[in-house]
Amino acid sequence: MLEKTFYKSLLKHSFTIPVKIVFWDGSSVVYGDGTPEVTITFKEKIPIRDITKNASIALGEAYMDKKIEIQGSIQTLIESAYESADSFMRSSKFRKFLPKQGHSEKESENDVQSHYDVGNDFYKLWLDDTLTYSCAYFTDGNHDDLTKAQVDKVHHILKKLDPKPGKTLLDIGCGWGTLMLTAAKEYGLKVTGVTLSEEQYRLVKNRIEKEGLQDVADVKLIDYRELGDQKWDYITSVGMFEHVGKENLGLYFKDIQGYLADDGVALIHGITRQQGGAYNGWINKYIFPGGYIPGLEEMIGHIEENHMQITDIEMLRRHYQRTLEIWDMNFNEHRAQILDMMGERFTRMWDLYLQACAASFESGNIDVIQYLITKGPSGKNLPMTRDYMTK
Repeated sequence: MLEKTFYKSLLKHSFTIPVKIVFWDGSSVVYGDGTPEVTITFKEKIPIRDITKNASIALGEAYMDKKIEIQGSIQTLIESAYESADSFMRSSKFRKFLPKQGHSEKESENDVQSHYDVGNDFYKLWLDDTLTYSCAYFTDGNHDDLTKAQVDKVHHILKKLDPKPGKTLLDIGCGWGTLMLTAAKEYGLKVTGVTLSEEQYRLVKNRIEKEGLQDVADVKLIDYRELGDQKWDYITSVGMFEHVGKENLGLYFKDIQGYLADDGVALIHGITRQQGGAYNGWINKYIFPGGYIPGLEEMIGHIEENHMQITDIEMLRRHYQRTLEIWDMNFNEHRAQILDMMGERFTRMWDLYLQACAASFESGNIDVIQYLITKGPSGKNLPMTRDYMTK
């Protein structure tokens, strides 16, 4: 009886859409007016102490373990919870902080490998042909196919640098190499990519050799903090700073400043919260160990503290929502194969992750932002207007 009372209090004002809740004893209640858009079925009780300790972990694990079933769109459900001012997802009563996270070089290596070394075969099933695992850029609204949108994103980033042939570029967290190799082949740059993922390193190294780019491209399996005293004219870093942790964010920008040549230009692309930095317990535990989403003000402060200036900022929230929706559609088209490869618990976990992130972007809970930064006065040696970025 106590558990049901707690659940009703927890869920009563948590959604902006009508939702049906079915309890473990078969009783049910509908919150909101109209026909329920989503039904949440609790197959068994989730201990109150687990929810009050960390609701995202408790409920995420319950879904992974089939203690909770959801009929209807998970994305719609979570977006509704973010939209509700009284939702437990926004209430300080249920917002708990995780223990302090470590980000030594060894811990960072383990964090990256736990996520990206799941296996290239897994990612190939649902990413696009370029194997790009970051926000795409849809130049034609929602009508672009994902591969085109990812290629367009790469060019959008590189054009912002206004790169000159023969100059050098460092790509911190190079992924599977699409950006750095495009910069070498189509923009005439000498490129260096760094990653901590052995799977990514082997694939990029093979691409360099296969495409005969050894004279202009190099990939290193190394922590970006160990690159030494070399300088680069341009730096790109896409989807990287979310991994370094709150306590290392200032050091990350210090290293970028140190690796940039005088008057160099950097394009830093990553998830940022306009409302301020935050962790998510479930995502930190199961998807991105050590992850932290910084706030916009926090990011700007670190850039300024490290004697760099911002030339341009662009928000791409809707682009990442669309990217995630396509990823989840691709994921579920290959769901049977993923079940065979990874098992049901992992499959449910990953589907929940993709839909939850799409909902978080849709609601404005998180954003993805590109920061164009110069080492020196803002925009020095760049064109006077933004027109050059889209030509």
